[in-house]
Formats: sequence, C-alpha cells, structure tokens
Amino acid sequence: MQATPTGAPVIDPALRRKAVIGSTLGNAFEWFDFTVYGLFAVVIAKLFFPADNDTNSLLASVASLGVAFFFRPIGGLAFGLYADHAGRKSALSVMVLLMALGTGLIGLAPTYATIGFAAPLLILLARVIQGFSAGGEFGGSTAMLIEFSPAHLRGFYGSFQMCSQALAVALAGLCAYLLNTGLTKEALESWGWRLPFLFGILIGPVGFYIRRRMTESPEFLAYAAAREPTRRTPLADVFSKHYRSLIAGFGLTVAATTSFYVTLIYTPIYAVKQLGLTQGSASLSTFIAAILIAAMCPFTGWISDRVGRKPLILLFVLLYGLVSFWMFTRLHGSPSMGNLLLAQILPAVCMGFVWGAFPTAVTEVFPVGVRSTGVSILYNLSVMLFGGLAPFWITYLIKATQNPLAPAYYILLTVAISLVTYGLMGREGREAPASALHA
Repeated sequence: MQATPTGAPVIDPALRRKAVIGSTLGNAFEWFDFTVYGLFAVVIAKLFFPADNDTNSLLASVASLGVAFFFRPIGGLAFGLYADHAGRKSALSVMVLLMALGTGLIGLAPTYATIGFAAPLLILLARVIQGFSAGGEFGGSTAMLIEFSPAHLRGFYGSFQMCSQALAVALAGLCAYLLNTGLTKEALESWGWRLPFLFGILIGPVGFYIRRRMTESPEFLAYAAAREPTRRTPLADVFSKHYRSLIAGFGLTVAATTSFYVTLIYTPIYAVKQLGLTQGSASLSTFIAAILIAAMCPFTGWISDRVGRKPLILLFVLLYGLVSFWMFTRLHGSPSMGNLLLAQILPAVCMGFVWGAFPTAVTEVFPVGVRSTGVSILYNLSVMLFGGLAPFWITYLIKATQNPLAPAYYILLTVAISLVTYGLMGREGREAPASALHA
C-alpha cells in the first residue's frame, strides 16, 4: 500500500466514496429501524401493553424502548472487540442483519388481544435484538469513516455518522406523519403502524449487500499487519491507557444522546400525551427538525476541522440546554403546532453544531487498535443511562412529581454533566491516521 511522506496511507477516492456510502447508508437503515419504535410508542402501548390507565400503558411501552439500551453495552463490547480484531467491514455487515431481524419481529408480532402475555414478550425480545445490534453501530461505522478520511477533514467525514442518524429519524418521522394523516385511527391501529417495521425487513439484505461491497479500512489493515500476536486485548488497553478519553467521551455523549432522545423521540410523545396535540403534528415537527440537523452536520463538522472541536461543542452544548429549557416552558404554557415546531427546531440548530463535531471528537482520540472498543464502551454506557432511558425516566418523573416540566430539568442536568466532564477531561485529537497504529 502506498503512503504519503507522513506515513498515512494513500486511499483511492473511489474506495473512500464506497466506504462513506456503505457506512452512512447502513447506519441510516439501522437507525430508521431503531427510531420508528419510539414514534409509534403510543399505538404499541395500546396494542401490546394494556394497563388500567393510559399513563401506565405508555410507561410500559417506553420501558420496552429502554430495554434495548441495557443490551447495547453488551452488543457494543462484543462488536467493538470483534471490529478491532477482525475488521470494521465484517462487524458492520452482521449488525445490519440483526437489526432487520429485530425490526421484522415487531412488525409481525401478534397483539395482546390475540396471544395475551406472549405479545409483550415478543416485543421485548425484538428490542433486545435491536439493542444488541445498535450497540456496535456507532463505534464501528464512525471508525470506518474516520479511518478513510483525509487527516484535515476528519470532522467533515465523521459528521456523516450523525447526518445519517438524523436522516433516519426524518424518514421515520415522515412515515409516521403520512400514516397518521392518511389512515383512519382504526386502520392505523389495525395494520398501518406495522408498515414501517415490515419495510425494515427489506433493509437487512440491502444493507448487508452494501456493506459487503465496502473495502476494509486501510488504517486497520496496516495495524493488523503490524500488531503483535500476543498483545493484550483492546479492552485491557482501553481502561489502563485511555481512561481520560473514556471519561471525556462518556460525558460528551450524555448531552449528545439526551438531545436525540428528548428532542427528537420524547418530545413528540410529550406533545401528544401531555399536551393533547395530534400525532400527525408531532411527527411532522420531528421530520422538519431532523432534516435541519442532517443538513447542518456536514457543514458544522467541516467548521470543527478549522476552529477545533472542543470550543465548538462546549459553546453549543450550553446553548442547547438554555434554548431547550426555554422552549419546553413555552410549549407547556401554550401548546400549539407553532410552539412545538420551535421547541424542536431551535434546539435542533444547536444540536447540528454539536452533532457535526461529536463523532470525530470521541473517536479520533483513540488509537486504531482500540478505537471501536473504546468508542463502543463510552457511547453505549452513556446512551443506556441518559439517552435510552430518558423517555422512561421523564414519564415516571412527570407522574411522580406531577410536574410536566420534568423534561426541561432533565435536559439541564445532562448538559451540566457534559460541560463539566468534557470541559475538564476532553482534548483535541492530534494524531495523524498512520501514527496511531498501536494503543
């Protein structure tokens, strides 16, 4: 393999394009499958988790949303170790098939009225499969993007990780909007809600085909050729040599994941169940906010290559917390479609700046030999504790405290955690791609 004078591998532009397309499209497919569940949580609660009142039913439904996140660290660790041992390409190919399996199971599951208690158990099993698969997606696909990028454009290339997630949410939101406005309530609850999940079955073979056609990361190949057969596992090296990066990345992910699950996933649920707005309005608002984030991410990732990732992230994490708190109080005081749009769009602008720089910020500080493992650990633990369980905790807090502004206070808490940990522990990644072959 050819190399530049600095030792970085020379990458064929065609192979680079194929890697970017395979990583981002596969990632978008996975996150469409994973996100659509949250947008239909109200319908799923009624059909699979009947209870003595709507709040308890919804609580059970969002708890099943959170169950997947208990298994994400396990999947992240398994796929992270596998990706750091066997390569990014193989791990990413297996993940997309697992996600399609879990999504298809939800789309085909009989309801509680048909098979009784077995129905929610099937949903829980499907969410476990989805969680295990999604656990390795961020670490594997982001490592692939970073390792194929030019050294001076890491932020730009890494931003496509979050761009693809936002596009997946936008597509899921559009599907939910069209189904809620185009079908009667009876048709939606009878069969319409299943359509996005059944579509997710097709994503498996398509995503697998795309990813099998990718080329393995040249940076990983160079590392694999040079590594010692008897070296310690990546897991041991991550905790012994890179604990500062773990802490900083964990803290930063707290705000990044909270913004996703509160602003894009929970806010539509909150608008429908707490404020009485229509499901169609909530889905349309989510679609618009997600499209805005997707459009911003490549631009803000490019900005981070020039001004640095840490100052950009710290500024807009703070702004996200302040804007979100203000808009939640405004939406609660005056529920309307206009205020719902503002409550998602204004925070989405701040999220666009954070998300554009975030994937590269938490990935480039790890050497290639422990990169997927390190990122998968910090990302999935943070997402499990503060992101995936956010809808459950917020729903519970609203019920327990009778305070409908619980989401706003939850956001402030997570923003404070991120500002302290990332502000004190975070550092800019300065290693050139070929200089970081070993842990």
